[in-house]
Amino acid sequence: MNRLAALVGIGEEARGVVPSLRRQGVLVYGVLALLLAVAPAAGAQGAVDPLQPDTAAVEAPVTLDGEPAGAAAEADEPVGGEVVPDVDSTLAEGLTAAEATGEEAAAPGVGWLAVVPALLAIAAALLFRQVIVALFAGVWIGAWIATGDVALGWFTGLFATIQVYVLGALADSDHASIIIFTLMIGGTVGLIQRNGGTAAIVDVATKWARSAGRGQLATAILGTAVFFDDYANTLIVGGTMRPITDRLRVSREKLAYIVDSTAAPIACLALTTTWIGYEVGLIGTAIDQLPGYNEGAYSVFLNSIPYSFYPILALFFVYLVAGTKRDFGPMLKAERRARETGQLYRPGSNAEAAEAETMEPPADAPKRLVNAVLPILVLVVGVLAGLVITGREAVAEAGDAMTLTNVIGAANSYAAMMWASLASVLTAAVLTVGQKILTLEETVDAWYNGMKAMLLAVIILILAWALAGVNEALGTADVLVTALSGTLAPGFVPFLVFLLAAATAFSTGSSWGTMGILMPLVIPLAWGVLAADGLHTSGEYNHIIYSTVSAVLAGSVWGDHCSPISDTTILSSLASSCDHIDHVRTQLPYALTTGGVALFLGTLPTGFNVPWWVMMPICAAILVAVIRFVGKPVDDPEERREAPEAVAAQA
Repeated sequence: MNRLAALVGIGEEARGVVPSLRRQGVLVYGVLALLLAVAPAAGAQGAVDPLQPDTAAVEAPVTLDGEPAGAAAEADEPVGGEVVPDVDSTLAEGLTAAEATGEEAAAPGVGWLAVVPALLAIAAALLFRQVIVALFAGVWIGAWIATGDVALGWFTGLFATIQVYVLGALADSDHASIIIFTLMIGGTVGLIQRNGGTAAIVDVATKWARSAGRGQLATAILGTAVFFDDYANTLIVGGTMRPITDRLRVSREKLAYIVDSTAAPIACLALTTTWIGYEVGLIGTAIDQLPGYNEGAYSVFLNSIPYSFYPILALFFVYLVAGTKRDFGPMLKAERRARETGQLYRPGSNAEAAEAETMEPPADAPKRLVNAVLPILVLVVGVLAGLVITGREAVAEAGDAMTLTNVIGAANSYAAMMWASLASVLTAAVLTVGQKILTLEETVDAWYNGMKAMLLAVIILILAWALAGVNEALGTADVLVTALSGTLAPGFVPFLVFLLAAATAFSTGSSWGTMGILMPLVIPLAWGVLAADGLHTSGEYNHIIYSTVSAVLAGSVWGDHCSPISDTTILSSLASSCDHIDHVRTQLPYALTTGGVALFLGTLPTGFNVPWWVMMPICAAILVAVIRFVGKPVDDPEERREAPEAVAAQA
């Protein structure tokens, strides 16, 4: 069985077909019932061409409060006979919908149905443990809803899924950059596995990390050190540490959790990362709408960091779990399975396919540390150098001050990642061929096999982006904003913004998309609530602005961590060779625990003027108590400090 077939659920995953079909039938009929319930409303909107998606329903750009942002799109002509769809027109319009910004809102008459595709994808992913099927179903149902045609929209929506949304996701240059970077990282990993570099890292690391606890700490430290980008962090840390944690009998679920819970939190908190320019740009756009508010965007970001309870506590909890060697919930079961049996992943999980294709070096290959460290170092330094080069060019062109903050903020992170990944691959190839470890043909094969191992990640990312395009076209975020809007007390604003950001990120699978949609909305909202009470002119209440900004960032990351359709969560699973749904199930209790403490004991009290420096230690103490009294110890056989060879033989 090849790896891709196993990972998409063919073969062993076919067990339990009858119960699965029953669940699928209930889900399908449930969706049909929802759509048929709104048939009269859909019909009232006017006739729709059954052979062509209703682009007026999908693409009419309106603001999030429902007002037209420009001229409304003309409705399709009624059916007067058999119509041949204009493929070029549909494709062009579809690409517009898929690449649209968060300024688009719900199509007329869609209403709460805008959240159905995302919720369906999430429910199906958790229920059937088939991410590709779940994502495709979500896009398909979303395209069906977008047509406005209950009767035949399922047919036209099926083809719009590929022609409009999947193609639109691929046509986005930023998405293409991430695909190239992901594939090239996979190629680098394939090369350093085959040239003996990975084996050398494992040998060196296990001299210090002789126990599972130390292995987890080493992974967390590396995840914190690679702070400059969450994608690079996930792929570098997961691919580098997996052989080490495998030898130490750390479950793949725990590795994926550590990778996922250090990547985005550190990237959104550190002062010079690929996130900073995006975040500061959104904050600047929002505060420009506040009359009389003169604080700079970067200053607002810096002042918001102490209120970012969830990212800070998520990092703290990773180190706490690793240091205490205690776990709870599904993670406890996974860790005990790995320690006691050496089974690194759940029997029958999709991770078995990934394990089967681990590439081993030739028997006579030398284990030289330089063969792994140098390509990884070139990758890390290359990304940083690319950020500086592209950032300096952008800052010089804009005429701004040449500060490190401005340079990193203006950098083109996608170009930097592509340059660095290419340099890393070439470095690994030169080292491999130059030392005559592999022939040129074998080197190309190793590079290709490494990229092939990332194919599933690419497929899932494309479908996740396609679902995000459907959500934007239907105005999912607008529906959520409207549902949670209303008269608010100033102290409750950050609390509700956190919930809104978490719900949006969970439903859309994109923390960046959530920030882009909500930041320009909720900062003026917080200012308006303060102004309604006459508090906007008092600097004493600036903490509401700071806390609101942090609530968007923290809520986005939290929702992203909990969502099975999040791109970073998916990448963490793939980089760690962990079954994706197993990763989501085991991480969810930890994310909910940390997020609940952050929300109720951090964001809510500080909204009512309790100092953050009072609540942060209290939150940390609560998490310590949770892991102490709820968590259970996991016996670590490696504490006997057995030789690495013996450990490898046991695993």
